[in-house]
Amino acid sequence: MKNKILFSFIVLAGMAISSAMAQVLPSKQETLKTLTLVNGYFMKKYADYTLPSKTDRVRPSNIWTRGVYYEGLMELYKIFPKEEYYQYAYGWSDFHKWGMRNGTTTRNADDQCCGQTYIDLYNICPTSPAMLKDIKACMDMLVNTPQVDDWTWIDAIQMGMPVLAKLGKLTGNTAYFDKMWDMYAYSRNTHGGGLFNLKDGLWWRDADFVAPYKEPNGEDCYWSRGNGWVYAALVRVVNEIPKNEKHRADYIKDFITMSKALKACQRSDGFWNVSLHDPSNFGGKETSGTALFVYGMAWGINNGILNKAEYLPIALKAWDAMVKEAVHENGFLGYVQGTGKEPKDGQPVTYTNIPDFEDYGIGCFLLAGTEIYKLK
Repeated sequence: MKNKILFSFIVLAGMAISSAMAQVLPSKQETLKTLTLVNGYFMKKYADYTLPSKTDRVRPSNIWTRGVYYEGLMELYKIFPKEEYYQYAYGWSDFHKWGMRNGTTTRNADDQCCGQTYIDLYNICPTSPAMLKDIKACMDMLVNTPQVDDWTWIDAIQMGMPVLAKLGKLTGNTAYFDKMWDMYAYSRNTHGGGLFNLKDGLWWRDADFVAPYKEPNGEDCYWSRGNGWVYAALVRVVNEIPKNEKHRADYIKDFITMSKALKACQRSDGFWNVSLHDPSNFGGKETSGTALFVYGMAWGINNGILNKAEYLPIALKAWDAMVKEAVHENGFLGYVQGTGKEPKDGQPVTYTNIPDFEDYGIGCFLLAGTEIYKLK
């Protein structure tokens, strides 16, 4: 009798938990409304995608910051295929002749980021080999030269690694997969003694921040958005590679390790600080890193990699916080840290401050929202 009562209690509790979880999911309609609002703000303000980015100096609009925006736009297009979105991405790519700043011989991943969108557009409608010519030539150069030490800062992992993954999937050539592992492994295990600290489950941004470098509170310096770039890269790579790819399990293992570490340092309001282990060092809400963590966690839930009961409350709390506290009525996105490489850079981070580049923060937000939209 006791066993029957216990079993009934467990079943009812499980049903209650499942019901509660289903109820807290934001409606797809509201999520899409938020995404189109934020994206609409950007497309209206930056309607002319041919204009260069002007901050401390002039840069072409196919640099990494805009490349990240288009990553988000392409994911939005997949759930809401509005022709205007496709044309905005296609026109930008075509204006740049499907090329990269510094040409096909660049080894700088920041230059290569735009290739993610070029490949996505080719996959939607392969109208011309010219769409892939330059980005494929650049990635072939990486594959056919011995260097593996290009990604000396962890942002680069997100900018360049998914390009190799996408080309490997498109062409069926596993040499792209092999090269991206070799480059990832060098950054992870070798550069600066290894940028991934397995003990803490987080990444140092580059060799300058490897211990004994410390934050003011004595902790290691783990920059939020930098870790977000790696987290997003793992998502975007695993999305592309086949189930039997020889390092797939390694990527997923790192993703799970990072997820546990990120869960432990979420702020009580749902955001993450710019400094993950030192909330006193330029502490406060920050949207770009938070969005990348939501992107990864929601994707992990959607793909059965992360436990839904454990991670859904974290992802939803963060998404709800961004929607309610960062999104303005006109779609402007607040609390986005400007460019840099550590907590003190790109300040101030406030509700109303406009960062030096608006594009990548919105791209990160679109990535997060599209995965939230897919939750069931």
